[in-house]
Formats: sequence, structure tokens, C-alpha cells
Amino acid sequence: MRAATTSPRRGRTVGLLLLLAALLSPALHAAVSDPLSLSPRGLTESTPLTPPPPAPVAPPAVISEVFGAQIFSGAFMAEQFSGFNPDYQVAIGDHITLRMWGAFTYEATATVDPQGNIFIPNVGPVPVAGVRNAELNEQVANRIKRVYRSNVGVYVTLASAQPVKVYVTGYVHKPGLYGGLSSDSVLYYLDRAGGIDAERGSFLDISVLRSGETRARFNLYHFLLEGKIAPLQLHDGDTVVVGPRKHTVRIGGDVLNPYQFEFDKDRISARELLALAKPRPAATHLSIVRKVGTERRSEYHPLAEAGEVMIEDGDEVAVTADKYPGTILVRVEGAHLGEHVLVLPYGARLKDALARVKPAPQANNEAVQLFRKSVAQRQRDMLESTLRSLEAYVLTARSATSEEAALRTKEADLVLQFVDRARRVEPRGQILLGAKHEAQDALLEDGDIIRIPETSSLVLVHGEVLFANAIVFDRESSVADYIAQAGGYTQNADSSRVVVLHQDGSFSEGLDFVPQPGDEIMVLPRVDTKNIEVTRGITQILYQIAVAAKIVFGL
Repeated sequence: MRAATTSPRRGRTVGLLLLLAALLSPALHAAVSDPLSLSPRGLTESTPLTPPPPAPVAPPAVISEVFGAQIFSGAFMAEQFSGFNPDYQVAIGDHITLRMWGAFTYEATATVDPQGNIFIPNVGPVPVAGVRNAELNEQVANRIKRVYRSNVGVYVTLASAQPVKVYVTGYVHKPGLYGGLSSDSVLYYLDRAGGIDAERGSFLDISVLRSGETRARFNLYHFLLEGKIAPLQLHDGDTVVVGPRKHTVRIGGDVLNPYQFEFDKDRISARELLALAKPRPAATHLSIVRKVGTERRSEYHPLAEAGEVMIEDGDEVAVTADKYPGTILVRVEGAHLGEHVLVLPYGARLKDALARVKPAPQANNEAVQLFRKSVAQRQRDMLESTLRSLEAYVLTARSATSEEAALRTKEADLVLQFVDRARRVEPRGQILLGAKHEAQDALLEDGDIIRIPETSSLVLVHGEVLFANAIVFDRESSVADYIAQAGGYTQNADSSRVVVLHQDGSFSEGLDFVPQPGDEIMVLPRVDTKNIEVTRGITQILYQIAVAAKIVFGL
């Protein structure tokens, strides 16, 4: 047999496919539960992670799903209606169960013959065609008692409806001839025909023809919205016809029913449309996009004027919550003795919130911290952009030889693992307040968090040091001294990349200056790669994570 061989080019292709598979596997976005952890190596594989809450999704302005199309999913044709309402009229072919007892005993199931009669021994033919179901027992009993005047009991009931075949045509998916029972509803036969063609058919104009004449008309909106559908006894050879779609309007946005609705008029008031769409409680306005010839015109109206606004065929309507915040909520954490949630007017500044803060005796008022959701999201977006650039580089790098390709594949695999873990980091969203005077005038947003840190006498040292620890502040010790007290660098440390994070959100680099109480000294890992672009990309990511999340992260 011929031995299998693998060419260098095929090996590179397989390697790239493996890398793409790793890249496309869903990354677990999670929040680091304790960003101030003093693990000797910072974040590790066993660090507990919690997934962030899903981001709220805004409702679409306009959708295209047709209201009513969801009812034809096979549910109506799955069950036949074998019961009878009191107004059901006995038809030729129906089966009637007859029981007699007393002086004369008789039991049988009779079929209504073409003359509309059933035959009873000693009584003869009894006409029942056209008799209402509620009057059937009385009709037959009266005829029997003409022969058996006393001591004979009679019980008569319909056993089953007449099997019929009904044509279904018009704007349905599968026009044809379908069998069923005369007691089955029009919905049963429409479902058998695949339902109404939502793009062309009407839910308002469904007619039943008998011998070429209109026997009944149906509006399915009455069934969908009110649960009402008129009972109709179908006959063999009846035709159910679905008419063409009439006038339509699409509506979306802040409504409970974002659908395309059908109307039998070319102009309706916005109030009629909103009665079907059901605006949400927060909705305030509606916008209308209208096509006039080759132009598109827009209108904007408050919901209070909906009765005076006219909607035309083909309009696109969006309901919006056009509100402006009057107040914002700001949370206060840390060394604070007052209320932990402040209600402030829209446009309030940091100084307005600090004026209502009641600092605890141990509070460090000079290092007030401000955290914001929008800043955290922006930090995540910037980190994601850097990660994508690094991914693109390692996946598109060229190799001259098969040995180089194998080397790049192993290196790329490690880089992609690093990228996957980096995506789990949750930025804190801290704002650097800078100069204290100018920071007082910083505008606050709804959901901001103000943290009053406690006065500390410790300096935290972690990252690539032998013994991550909290060390008592010494005004004579430099950054290098604190690292030495923590056991010095690990073999994976990069002594040129030491970041000092201050309580107010600012940071410094270097080994010679004296840290302040409450500072964190973070020793970043060394990036071991022979590719300059990969080294630069990973280094940038490490700095972003250190500043945005206050953790040391490495390969």
C-alpha cells in the first residue's frame, strides 16, 4: 500500500483551519469577580468568572411580519370538530343514532338518504334534512308516536357529521380539494391548504361560495383579537376563496404588536392602528414615513393627537418614547455614612453629589473615584479592537517554509488562547478625575457610581512578584524597595514594565519614585515572542487590562 504523505502547503492549510476553529468558538464574556486579588501571577485559569448581564436590545423601528400569519402552523388541521352546535342543520349523508325502548325495542344508526329521510321499521321514512340539531329528537319522536302512542321511549342524536369535500382556492399556498366533515370550521380547510399567503392574501376577505353564490364571509381579525368566528355548516362542493390583500400599514417600535396590519380602507386614523398595535406605557410619539410618488416624506406627532392623524396605505409607522430625563440616580459606595443612592436633577455635577455625601471618619476625600457604564463599554470596545487586530495578524502571517509554518502555528495557538482569556476581562469604567478643581464640575450620568475610598496605610504589590502582598507604607521606600519586600521578580517578570495605580484612577511607571498610601504596584509579565508586531500588540493589551481592570494578565 502507498504510504500517506502530507505536503508543507497542506500542513499550513490544516493549521490555519484549526486556528480559525479556535477563533470562532464562542468566547465567554465574564466579569472578574475580584479585580484587586493578590494572586502571585494575577489572573489565572482558575480565577472565578461571572458572565455579564445581556445588553438591552432596542425594538426595531419597522418590521415586516404580517399580523395573523402565525395562526396557520398546522394546529387547526390536526384535530377535526366532531361536535355539533344547536343550530347545526342535519344534511344528507349524516349518521343518526336511534334508540327505542319499552313496548318496542330498536337500536340502529341510520344514514340520511338522498331524499333527506331516515327509515324506521314500522314507522317508515322520517324527514330530517334541514332540521336543527336542537329539534332533531323532538322531530323524530313525534313521528314515532304516531305509530306507538304509549309506553315507547325515544332517543335520537347525531352520530357523526357528513363527510364532505371542499375546494380551497384564492391566495393560499396550496389550492386544492380537501376532505373533512361538514362541521369542520373554515380554519380547518385553510390550514389544510397551507394557510393564507401572507404576502398576497387577505385576512379580512374570506368567502364561502355555494353553487356560485356567496354563502358567508369571514374576517379573521375578529377571531385573532376577539376569539369570534361564525359557525358555518359546509356542504359537499363548497368553495372557500381567499381574496387579495387589501391596504396595509407597518408599525414597530415601542408597541406590543409590531406587525404589518391590514385594513379594508385606504385611510384610517392613527388611533385605529394603535388600538391594534398596543403602544407600551412609555410611548409618547409616532413617526410616519410616507411614499408620495418618488418621494419619501416624514411626519412626527404626539400620541395625544392620534385621533386627528391619518394613516394611508403603505405607510411605515414607528412608535417612540421621546422623553428627556428629569432626574438621574447616582450610587455612593465606600466610606460613606449617608444614603447610598442619590436622586439628582438632570445635568447635576460631581460637586452637587459630593455636597450630599457624608464621609466616614476614615474616608480619603482626596481620592474620590468615579465609575461609569459608558466608559466601561468604551474600554471594552477599545480592548476588543486591539484583540481583533492581533488575531488578524497571527492568522494572516505568511511562512516561507514548512518549519516556519509549524512554528507560527504553535505561537498563534498560544496567542489565540491569550486573546480568548483577555476577552473575559471586565473593565471597571473608572474616570480619571485629574485636577480636583476641574473635576468638581464634571457632569454626572444616570447610573454613575461614586466611591469614597478609605484612608489606607498599605501599598499593594502583585503581578509577577514571588510573594504578592500588602505592605505597610513607608515614606522612605521606593517602588523598587516594595518589590524587593515582596520577594522580588519572578522569572516571567519584565522589570521595565512596572505600573503604579493610584486611588484616584491615575497611574505612573518606573521604579525610583515613592508610592503613596493606597497605591497598587503591578509588575507586568514579559512577552516572549520573536515577532515584533505580536510583541507590540500583546504589550498594548497588557497595559490596557492593567489600567482598565486593575489586574495583571499574562500568557
